Amino acid sequence: MSGAAVAAAAPPGRTTTGSAARPAAGPWLLGVRHHGPGSARAVLAALRAARPAAVLIEGPPEGDALLPLAADPRMRPPVALLAHAVDDPGRASFWPMAAFSPEWVAIRWALDHDVPVRFIDLPAAHSLALEEPGEGPERAEPAQEEEVTPVVDPIRVLAETAGYDDPERWWEDVVEHRSPTGERDDGGMRLEGATPEGATPEGATPEGADPDDAPGDVLAPFVALAEAMSALREAYGDGGQPRDAVREAYMRIQLRTARKEFGDDVAVVCGAWHVPALAARTTLAADRALLKGLPKVRTDLTWVPWTHRRLARQSGYGAGIDSPGWYGHLFEAADRPIERWMTKVAGLLRGEDRFVSTAHVIEAVRLAETLAALRGRPLAGLGETTDAVRAVMCEGSDVPLALVRDRLIVGESLGEVPDTAPAVPLQRDLTRSQRTLRLKPEASERELDLDLRKETDAARSRLLHRLRLLDVGWGDPVTGRGSTGTFRESWRLSWEPELHVRVAEAGVWGTTVLTAATAKAASQAVAATALADVTALAEHCLLAGLPDALPVVMKALADRAALDADVGHLADALPALARSLRYGDVRSTDTAALTEVAAGLAERICVGLPPACTGLDPDGAETLRGRVEAVHGAIGLLDTGAEPGTGLRERWDAVLHKLAARDTVAGIIRGRATRLLLDEGRLPEDEAARLMGLALSPGTPPADAAAWIEGFVGGASGGGMLLVHDERLLGLVDAWLTGVPADQFTDVLPLLRRTFSAYEPGVRRTLGELVRRGPVPEGARRNDAAPATGGFGPGLDPARADAVEPVLRLLLGRPPEPAEAAV
Repeated sequence: MSGAAVAAAAPPGRTTTGSAARPAAGPWLLGVRHHGPGSARAVLAALRAARPAAVLIEGPPEGDALLPLAADPRMRPPVALLAHAVDDPGRASFWPMAAFSPEWVAIRWALDHDVPVRFIDLPAAHSLALEEPGEGPERAEPAQEEEVTPVVDPIRVLAETAGYDDPERWWEDVVEHRSPTGERDDGGMRLEGATPEGATPEGATPEGADPDDAPGDVLAPFVALAEAMSALREAYGDGGQPRDAVREAYMRIQLRTARKEFGDDVAVVCGAWHVPALAARTTLAADRALLKGLPKVRTDLTWVPWTHRRLARQSGYGAGIDSPGWYGHLFEAADRPIERWMTKVAGLLRGEDRFVSTAHVIEAVRLAETLAALRGRPLAGLGETTDAVRAVMCEGSDVPLALVRDRLIVGESLGEVPDTAPAVPLQRDLTRSQRTLRLKPEASERELDLDLRKETDAARSRLLHRLRLLDVGWGDPVTGRGSTGTFRESWRLSWEPELHVRVAEAGVWGTTVLTAATAKAASQAVAATALADVTALAEHCLLAGLPDALPVVMKALADRAALDADVGHLADALPALARSLRYGDVRSTDTAALTEVAAGLAERICVGLPPACTGLDPDGAETLRGRVEAVHGAIGLLDTGAEPGTGLRERWDAVLHKLAARDTVAGIIRGRATRLLLDEGRLPEDEAARLMGLALSPGTPPADAAAWIEGFVGGASGGGMLLVHDERLLGLVDAWLTGVPADQFTDVLPLLRRTFSAYEPGVRRTLGELVRRGPVPEGARRNDAAPATGGFGPGLDPARADAVEPVLRLLLGRPPEPAEAAV
């Protein structure tokens, strides 16, 4: 055993063995794996046996004042310490802690026993200053200016050395499935007070017994890990983390200070990688020299809720723990962890209406234990239990197994933080609003349907829109399932821990959500240069209920609209204004100022659009086609129909007629203009057939004709059903297509394929059947001309039609006819 490993467990000359003796005097360096339930159990057993006078934990010292909150009954992990720069809230770091995190266990033990507990890592004031902007490490480790050597994963190296290809499986075998004394462990370890009545977890001391009688050498696992880390550091140096030397120098200084105050009875809980460095013999002057000249920023710290899902992420603020739900189960299970886990899985699947019996649970447990024995594992791990669940409860399917992974293996836990935790004023106002409106933040994604006619739902909508304006993406609007009316809104909500950073960043705009959103909207209106951006902002202000911001936004909108001569920009801006005017009535918002601007934009579009639709390449024509559709919908919302012949709708119809008739206009735009007029009843069917005949005439290049067809019947416009019900149009398309020369057919095929592939399968099948039958004789009807084939009847069956009528009357709420009533 190396000298560093011996020093990590006990100073030279002290004994560390003996089942009935208190461990040798410290300091005790308890090297752990962050967020490891095995490490947490071992730390708890070591603290109970050693009973240190003080506990030191890897973390930012500025958080010492927040440590007492961990004992608050309203504090429920997973939680995280959040540190952010006061002048740049976006520069932030988190220190997540779950119930099975060794640091959390050590904090709770110290608070429960009135033992001083402190953080000893590099202060956040320095670590945030050392980070590059935009970084977000899980722990506040300074960013690397240049990568000299690859970053070493100690757990992976040790696993590969032991012959494992999976570091998680190796860690489970040597730590998670072993007791703190190195023996096989069939149960987890709970915090004091969390063990079920009558159960004594491994390593705990029964009530009324002497803690010195705790069995085994509780420091043995830490001695072994310290020795392994010493060997790794000798081989890999700093392991690709050159700034670890700065952090470790600061931790050594803090350890010296604690030893002067409390003596050697000090326990240090830190990452196992740092243990050899903390045990190394260095001088105070050398450590201070490493810290000299470090940059510094003003910081604020607080506790924030965290999630198991965030712990499972490998990047961003994630911790890289693949199975936090499973780890939490291992830590909390008092005994029989596999049986309890299978019971959880069965309950989840039953809740999803899958048949899972008690026999399934028994067989799954037996299979998991058998697989563990065959694979030489001390206890069935996550791999064995997952394989057993797939085979027994999921019948070999990965579909229900994905639900088990999402709900249980990862988990949906969201922690809670008491109101007494420090927070920026904006966060406090948001918390009050969430409680008032009964909108509880949840880690799992859920949909929220709002009826804007109700006061509470309208207030919820305003809050969510204001948060979106502040870039706090708690909710995203989605298409509602129940209604397309303007009084309906649907949102998809999911609260992520980093939204606390977004709230802190938004705090520069104001102390309440309303004032902050108002200030930011006014600032964006002044800074915006694109007309579409200002119109979108105006719509957002109406949806968010920001009357104080509207005057500034409207002035900016009028200025941009007067100066912008680009018809494309005007067309992009008009739909947002139309929606704003439409929704304003529902929200009881004064939109009179928008009406004049919208009418002016519509007039300028009507004048400038026809010239803008000529001389376009295919991409430009496609873009402008979308703008024509958007303007058409917007004018449908804006038209007031002042007097027949003078309304905005009539002027727009005249524009569409021009676009449909001009040969110089791109084919896709001509086809779409024709279709819009036909759908609105502003163009006779005979005239539409004539325009199609001209567009598909032999003198028209096939590519232009195909573009016209795409504009007329393409996309999700229902063009397929139009061809099904209007056989003249279908005949024109069929005749043109059969007449395309073979050498040009391959050029138009991709465009035609894109057009017709958007139709539903039933529509495509019907069109194919109609084309196969051939044209209908003059004066005849389709159903009279062809025999019944492929699901099409020869004509109307009066008896079958009459049989449907009573059901239709019942659905429509109409009384039955006398003959029906008599029957």
